[in-house]
Formats: sequence, structure tokens, C-alpha cells
Amino acid sequence: MTDEPVQLWSVRKVYGSAAGGVTALDDMTVSFRAGTFTAVMGPSGSGKSTLLHCAAGLDRPTDGKVIIDGTDLGPLGETALTLLRRKRIGFVFQAFNLVSALTAEQNVALPLRLAGVRPRGSEVRAALAEVGLADRARHRPGELSGGEQQRVAIARALVTRPSVLFADEPTGALDRATSRDVLRLLRDLADRQGQTVVMVTHDPVAASYADRVLLLADGRVVDEFTAADAGPGSPASGSDAGPGSPGSGPGSGGAGRAPAGAGLSPELIAARMAALEASC
Repeated sequence: MTDEPVQLWSVRKVYGSAAGGVTALDDMTVSFRAGTFTAVMGPSGSGKSTLLHCAAGLDRPTDGKVIIDGTDLGPLGETALTLLRRKRIGFVFQAFNLVSALTAEQNVALPLRLAGVRPRGSEVRAALAEVGLADRARHRPGELSGGEQQRVAIARALVTRPSVLFADEPTGALDRATSRDVLRLLRDLADRQGQTVVMVTHDPVAASYADRVLLLADGRVVDEFTAADAGPGSPASGSDAGPGSPGSGPGSGGAGRAPAGAGLSPELIAARMAALEASC
């Protein structure tokens, strides 16, 4: 695994024809360091989900490069891209997307079976244990709470030991207490397992669990700040670097990881989001 398992270089994504197309990502250059937890926020239509989908190889950019663990996704055919996603990328959605007829352990084993690998019971049990569900392995989704189902979905994404875990509004369908459990789990995966996590969210409380917050508008990164920017007990000042400048593109990846809750308060994030929305 490289120091920056996810890199986007001058990525542009346009939907529709050149004349009347909609630009979802506009010359975006950004990277994500190994073992960090990044939250991506922005107004509706700012390009958050498009960023995730292009970075995860679920959608191809119109221009630019997406590099996962040193591999440029651009030249890959569909089969090679599918194989890379199965091995190196985990994805968690707002909807749990579990197969209702399968048990938790069978759902977790599914990516391995799709890859033609016979899953070992020990690795499936280990993935469930990581998310605190070792004792729920034989339960079907209908027998699990919403939070437990999302944790099964996270275990399923982790079973292949991916280079990066992408999460698109992972707490959007959960209540507040259950959301905290899922967010603590994602925080713990970055801290203890060195898992790179990139999460799209609209919720400042969810974003406060991250090391780094990227704010998007009109398909560009317009603001970036980290827990280290805040300093002990003071509001974060954020980065003055604009898109494509030192400290905002591949090679920087933001500041080093800070302990959970050290500087990134929900109030700070909400204030930065409000300032962004007022300027749009």
C-alpha cells in the first residue's frame, strides 16, 4: 500500500453533451493519505457523490487521472477495473444493500465468493468481530437492527482488506445513537487498523469524527481544514491553499491524524458550511 492510496489529478466529470453538459467535477486535484479519515461535504450538487464514484472506479472521469494504490484506473478495461474494485476498494452506502435471504456471515463472505475465492470461516468471523457482531453471524438482516445491518455492510466492505473504504452517507438512515456507534467504528478503523476512510456526509456531527474535512462547491474543493489546524482549544483556521496549490493536492493529503475530537467540533464545521452556502 502506498502512502496515498487514493489520488485524483485534474479530474473533470461532465454529464451530457459538451454544449449543454453539466460539470460535476471541475479540474479536481486531491489525495487521501493512508490511515486517515476524511469527510467530504458541500451543498447539494457540489460533486460529493460524483467524487466518491469516480475515486472508487464506479464512474469514469471525462478527463484527468484516478490512481488507486499506484494503479491508474484510466487504461483499465471493465473486467480489470471490476477486479481491482473487488480487491482494493470497499464501499458502504446509506442503504445497507444486504441480501435478505443470507445470514450476516454469508453477506460478509459474498465479495470473496464473487471474486472466485472460497471464504475462510476465520476471516469472515474476524471481519464481523471487527465491527462488534461476532455473536450475530447467523442472523439474517430482518433479525438485526439498522445499526447492526450497517455494521454488517461495513464488515462486508472490509473482508477483502481494501486499500480504501468509501462511505456515502453511511449514517443517513440511522438514528442519532446508532449513528454515533457507526461513526466511532469508522474512527476506530482509521486509528487502530490504519484503514483509509473517505466519507460523504451532510451532517457536521458525523464530519467531526474525521481528521480532515473537504468542502466542495461547483465541483471544486473550495475549503479544507483538519483537527491540527484548530490547535488545542481554539477554533480551526483552515487552509488558505486553493485547489491545485501546495497543501491541497496529491502529495499533501492534509495534516497528520489527530486524536478523535481534537479540534473538529460540529459547531466549527457547521459555521464553515454556512459560510460556504452563503457565498454560493
